[in-house]
Amino acid sequence: MSARKTIIFLPDGAADEPIASLGNKTPLQAARTPAMDSIARDGASGTLLTLPEGFPTSSDVANMSVLGCDLATEACGRGPLEAAGHGIPMDPQDYAFRLNLTTQSDGFLRDFSGGRATQETAEGLIACLQKAFGGPGIRFHTGVSYRNILLLAGPAFNDKLIAEKPDDNQGSIVAEHLPRASSPEGEKTAAFLRRLIAEAPAVLAADPINRRLAAEGKSMANGVWPWSGGRAGALRPLREKYGIESSAVISAVDVIRGLGRCLGMDMLDVPGATGYVDTNYEGKAQAAIAALRTHDFVYVHVEGIDEVSHEQNLKLKLQAIEDFDARIVGPVLAAVGPNVNVAVLPDHPVPLSIGKHTRIPVPASVRMVGLKPDGVQTFDEVACKSGSLGAMANGDLMALLFGKPRGS
Repeated sequence: MSARKTIIFLPDGAADEPIASLGNKTPLQAARTPAMDSIARDGASGTLLTLPEGFPTSSDVANMSVLGCDLATEACGRGPLEAAGHGIPMDPQDYAFRLNLTTQSDGFLRDFSGGRATQETAEGLIACLQKAFGGPGIRFHTGVSYRNILLLAGPAFNDKLIAEKPDDNQGSIVAEHLPRASSPEGEKTAAFLRRLIAEAPAVLAADPINRRLAAEGKSMANGVWPWSGGRAGALRPLREKYGIESSAVISAVDVIRGLGRCLGMDMLDVPGATGYVDTNYEGKAQAAIAALRTHDFVYVHVEGIDEVSHEQNLKLKLQAIEDFDARIVGPVLAAVGPNVNVAVLPDHPVPLSIGKHTRIPVPASVRMVGLKPDGVQTFDEVACKSGSLGAMANGDLMALLFGKPRGS
């Protein structure tokens, strides 16, 4: 393997804030993470601002920042990326929205993930929605679990609206957070989405799938929440922007897979990759090791840490961080040796105290051939702040790893 081979380990949502029950340490400080600590110890560290003001605090924006996209010109919304990740073709006039299956009761959003809807549940309920609301220019598509896709086409529809994130509003009254037009031409689309949100609960609650879940005492996926819509974007491929000849993404979730596809990366499938803490860690590690033999750049994303952070589950967050370190980062580092450039960072924080994304810069550590170690000994929010890489922003990490973008 040449010194130009590079891997980024991305533990989604791992960054946090000090927690009293951990002795005012963050989960990254409290968890046992010898592999990630070794990257910090053998390399240089800093922070990266991934969610700048003016953009949604969502994972599409954060991962685009990590991968050096120009948010001002390339941010297109989560919907089109997830459609790309699932291989759903979009015509130029199509608008794609992320569509969460949710759990609602008494007018409140109880669970933005619909009780962590199974794939079988999602497929059945999306078919139910298509039958009830679909038609010319209105298409529902199954994604992964509660993460699904709504495609709208035709002159009546556009993305000139504001649709809030569901995970930012868990426990809130749904009617107080409905989509609203950002300009007059967006009103028809916003009105359709509001009608969908209002009418879907009765349709979904009557479906045999939800009746069975209710009979079993389980949470129903009886609501929908459309958000982050847009047209297919024009992202510059990594080959064109950074001269990376071959790259691959390893992820279970459509938004990251779709982003990779739009950037010209190969999407590598791992059996048993779930997007949760029960994912196939060993399979992802082996896929990364194999990919580095054939690709110059590999991006390894694990979603489960983010999911349990939204659930505000400290025990599972600590376990997921340690599993990521011991079952992915450690084995990959042992297999590839010191001549592969390595970076580790979350895409954004999800403090357990609020269960939501924040704009705080994330810790980042880089072990790179020719990069002098800076004395930082551990990978965490506090230690990395004192590193020699300083306060990085959009594009700085990729420029460090691969040089300045071409044409900049």
